Amino acid sequence: MPKNILTRGHSRALSRHHKIAAAGVAALGAAAIGISAVPSDASTTVSSEAAAPAAEVAYSTEQITDVKASVTDQLAGASVKAEQIAAKKKAEAHAKAQAAAKKKAAAAKKAEKARQAQESASRAAERTQVKKAAKKTYANNLDGWIRESLDIMKKHGIPGSYEGIHRNIIRESSGNPNAINLWDINAKNGIPSKGLLQVIPPTFEAYHVPGTSKNIYDPVANITAACNYAADRYGTMDNVDSAY
Repeated sequence: MPKNILTRGHSRALSRHHKIAAAGVAALGAAAIGISAVPSDASTTVSSEAAAPAAEVAYSTEQITDVKASVTDQLAGASVKAEQIAAKKKAEAHAKAQAAAKKKAAAAKKAEKARQAQESASRAAERTQVKKAAKKTYANNLDGWIRESLDIMKKHGIPGSYEGIHRNIIRESSGNPNAINLWDINAKNGIPSKGLLQVIPPTFEAYHVPGTSKNIYDPVANITAACNYAADRYGTMDNVDSAY
């Protein structure tokens, strides 16, 4: 029994101690809460009743128009300037494109002109070659013989006309290139006249024109040599109207 009494007494003593400790802890906790609730700056340790009153803020409900207008004007000016710069660049690009196109067209025109000149020169050269290659031909008759003789005479500066040659041929041989005179004085002397224009061998040899045949009966050679002789003695075959 006494054991139990001592235990209850001891229990009451501990309870008072605990109460004192709990009160101290509570006080400390309250102090800590109070400290944490105020600003950390040491100058603010004064009570809220002593704090300075809040500053008053002035404001107006009137719309600020000048600033908005100024900003709008600046934006509009910047937009116009940007458009002007873009337009200028576009115009410059267009001018460059036109210049390039003009230069290209000029180069093409120059190239075409050079090509045409080259083609013209080539055609002229071809015509010259064809002309050289294509030898002129003559008919194998009295007309052709006279015309060929006239071309040769022209190269050698021997005068004479178609009419004058033709007239004398008809009188001398009637147009027979193998004609020979066996009865005149020349024949009696052993040198008969031969060919279209009845030329004796010594005269044919003396007045033979280079480039023609050495055969006295050759029509072109006979006509050319006879005209050369007539030009030397009478000035031209056109002046001969009888035996010469």
